[in-house]
Amino acid sequence: MQNVAIATDTVACLTMEQIEQHQIGIVPLRIDFDGHIYREYLDISPSEAYQLLEKDPERFVTSAASPPEILEVFRELSRKAQSILCITVSSKLSAQHSAAQLAVEQAKQELPHTMIELLDSRNAAAAQGFIVLAAARAAAQGKSLPEIIKAAEEVKGNIHLVMVLETIRHVHRSGRVPKVAAQAGSALNIKPILTSSNGAIHFAGATRNKQRGVNRILQMMRDEVGEQAVHVAVVHANALEEAERLKERVSSEFNCAELWLSEFSPIMGYATGRGLLGLAFYVEG
Repeated sequence: MQNVAIATDTVACLTMEQIEQHQIGIVPLRIDFDGHIYREYLDISPSEAYQLLEKDPERFVTSAASPPEILEVFRELSRKAQSILCITVSSKLSAQHSAAQLAVEQAKQELPHTMIELLDSRNAAAAQGFIVLAAARAAAQGKSLPEIIKAAEEVKGNIHLVMVLETIRHVHRSGRVPKVAAQAGSALNIKPILTSSNGAIHFAGATRNKQRGVNRILQMMRDEVGEQAVHVAVVHANALEEAERLKERVSSEFNCAELWLSEFSPIMGYATGRGLLGLAFYVEG
């Protein structure tokens, strides 16, 4: 039996290879479309989910997993580990953290011999994923729960997330942009630039051209990391070819200690739409 197992949710945008390699427990969040409930990544692929979003955005609704669903993941992990660290999407972006808190309370009764700690990533997408990977790698080295939390916190304090959107059409659903402004911006073909900090997503500017937006987020990363070795993840919302080209640029223009590509969670994509390209990155402290 291992010392500590790691759990997270599908918003972390981890690849299947990463999940299997580190035996990470995954809690799927839910998509409700026209009365049908889909568990993200299990019942519906990201590309299928984005097709539904494009078909009718108003009928595309997302929600956190229920405490019983989270508890089931805890049960599975408790069979192979003495302790569990669950890292959630930012509590400012989703009710998932609150649901996980309820699941932890229920687990105290059902799994009294399993220590479960909860960590708010204060982030999302592959930025959250990197925090999870730091914990999983520390766990694989046999480190204690406090040491694993420390490793996750170190990455949490250094991680960045920058994104360029294909359209501003859906951004009003985040509650940060009025719908009329989003409609006007969509008509003008504006490409918003978003960043993540303090647990929330922020509007950082816009371009009138997608390629300029890509150049902008690359420059934002360059300003942060310079020539230092950097861990990078490229994320995309149903835009694989563009993402592969972006990954090639990152590989050639930066000193990459680690570089991987994954699909942007449609749970987040409901407020960004398809076509998003993003970079999650950090330099080790």
